[in-house]
Amino acid sequence: MFNIVDRRLNPRGKSLSNRQRFIQRVKKQLKQAVADSFKNLNIEGVKKQEKVRISTDSIEEPHFRQDGSTGDRTRILPGNKEFLPGDIIERPPTGQGGKGNNASPDGEGDDQFEFILSYEEYLNILFEDMALPDFVKQVYKTEKSRSIVKAGFSKDGSPSNLSLKLTLKNSFGRRLALKRPSKVQIQELEDALEALKNSSDIDSKIDDKISKLEIKLDSMRQRLKIIPYFDNIDIRFNNFRVIEKPISQAVMFCLMDVSGSMGETHKELAKRFFLLLHLFLKRQYQAVELVFIRHTHVASEVDEQTFFYSKESGGTIVSTALEVMNQVIIDRYPTDEWNIYAAQASDGDNMNDDNATCQQLLEEHILPKCQYFAYIEIWDLQEQQIFNEDRNVSLLWKAYEQVHLKNPKLAMNRVTHESQIFSVLHDLFSPKKLRD
Repeated sequence: MFNIVDRRLNPRGKSLSNRQRFIQRVKKQLKQAVADSFKNLNIEGVKKQEKVRISTDSIEEPHFRQDGSTGDRTRILPGNKEFLPGDIIERPPTGQGGKGNNASPDGEGDDQFEFILSYEEYLNILFEDMALPDFVKQVYKTEKSRSIVKAGFSKDGSPSNLSLKLTLKNSFGRRLALKRPSKVQIQELEDALEALKNSSDIDSKIDDKISKLEIKLDSMRQRLKIIPYFDNIDIRFNNFRVIEKPISQAVMFCLMDVSGSMGETHKELAKRFFLLLHLFLKRQYQAVELVFIRHTHVASEVDEQTFFYSKESGGTIVSTALEVMNQVIIDRYPTDEWNIYAAQASDGDNMNDDNATCQQLLEEHILPKCQYFAYIEIWDLQEQQIFNEDRNVSLLWKAYEQVHLKNPKLAMNRVTHESQIFSVLHDLFSPKKLRD
């Protein structure tokens, strides 16, 4: 008897398949837990691992157990120094039992199970139900993505690419065509020959049969040696080739108001929205380029660091950002080569006579070139309490709303608290909404 000992080192992720099955089974609870945890999470501080809590009810698995009402059971319980078999154990006083199914550290709700998600798993769950609109133009880059695909079989190749199935099939066909005897056939002839030799009958016919069998057996043995089981002409290798596919080409414009009317609360909410949008785009779409535009009474294209962290103040003229965006499109992103998207954040404050200019720019220049334009208006809680009716909206919102009614490419939403940012972004980039 052989004993096989596996002395290989434990590989990383050895329980990966079990972990993936568990995540799939509790996906609904994990999605809710991730959404809840993100409300109080600093997006800049997304760690390599994030801890989430889910109810223990969601991780229970079905199992078999004995029916206590149909017979006696014997259990060995640790720590018993007082009772003997047959003793009756009194019920514990009220309040001294275990936590039970509905207990929790704070005394309310169910017990919770802590689960640590990796950075990849956390972001996958966070952005699972979000997507950019379908590429209507289907514009492609001159650059190509390369992938390896199976391309038939070849007679030469690496041993690791050996096609065992096709090699065996070729070998069998060749042996069948050349009438190579099998070991079973030779064994049957040997048994028949042995039986004739051991026969007690003395007959010239038997001697003739023995002679013919010996000649046939020698011929089959010789053929068995000449015709190999495998031959070089039987061997086939899986063949692979590299194919190139065009990459969809898209650009996302991020427009943010940083004027004096935007208080620190407004700016912080806007930054969190764009940071989350930035993380989503970089995570899901490696081929999407980003253009950052900040504006006060003047607008300019800036880099990522300046967009998120530089401080500015001044008046507010929203059309300047739209004009810069339009000019950048003309200069670098022709519509016949690029799929264009945009997201804008503002507190709704603007020069009164500039709202008509914004409408004109959107209707005549921006939206005809865009696949999708998302606008969020940021109010703080005090403004929300004062202007809590639908008719109490900014003049910029009204101007954009008139454009929205004519052109569904423009989507609008409002944010008043950081806890709403993810849900608003999710709503703006929901695949179902984009299809509708």
